[in-house]
Amino acid sequence: MRSKMHDFLDAVKLATFPIHKEGYKFIIISALLAIILALFSDVLGLIGLVLTLWCVFFFRDPERVIPVEENVVVSPADGVVTRVEYGVEAPEELGYGKRKFNKISVFLNVFNVHVNRVPVGGKVIKVSYKPGKFLSANVDDASRENERNSVVVKTVNGSEVVCVQVAGLVARRIISDAKEGQEFATGERYGIIRFGSRTDIYLHEEIAIKSLVGQTMIGGETVIAKLN
Repeated sequence: MRSKMHDFLDAVKLATFPIHKEGYKFIIISALLAIILALFSDVLGLIGLVLTLWCVFFFRDPERVIPVEENVVVSPADGVVTRVEYGVEAPEELGYGKRKFNKISVFLNVFNVHVNRVPVGGKVIKVSYKPGKFLSANVDDASRENERNSVVVKTVNGSEVVCVQVAGLVARRIISDAKEGQEFATGERYGIIRFGSRTDIYLHEEIAIKSLVGQTMIGGETVIAKLN
C-alpha cells in the first residue's frame, strides 16, 4: 500500500520542471533582489518572491512527446495561431525572391513556454538574423518590421521549411543555437525568445496547413502540416 510520503513525492515531481539555461541568471538576480527587498519591507520582499517565482515559471522547459509519424511538421512553439496565410513571400533576406509560401503564425504570451523547437527534422541550410523594430507581435507588420531570426531546415526528401523567431513588444532577446550544417530531429530544442513573442513558419505553397486561427499549439507536439 502506498504511503502518504510516496504520494507527496509524486506530487512534488509533477510540480517541478526543467529550467532553460537562459533563465538561471534571471532567477538568481530576482532571488537576490527579493532578499534585499525583504530587508526593508515584508511587502517588498513578497513582491520580489513573486517576481522570482514568475521567472522560474517563464523559463520552464518541459519535456514533450514528439510525434513518431514521418514527414510531419510540428509547431515550433507554444501559443495560439493568430494567422494562416497562403501565397505569401518569405523574409527577403533568405533570398527566395517572389516565390510563394503558405505561412502560419503562432503568438506566445508571457505565460507560454518560450523554448522553441525545430518544426521538422533535417539539416539547417541557412540561418539569418535581421535587426528591426519591436512592434507588438500581433500586428500585421511584425513579420516584416520586427527583429527576427530565420532558420531554414531541409529534410531528407528535399523540402525546405522556414521557421522565424520574431521579437515582440516586450521580447528583446532572440536566442538561437542553430548553426548552418547542423542536423536536427523533429521537435528538438533550438532556441528561446525572452518575454513574449511570435514564431512564423513558411511551407512550400503546395503543402496544406492543417491548423486553424485560434487553435492552441503545443511546441514539438501539435502537428501543423504534413509534407508531401
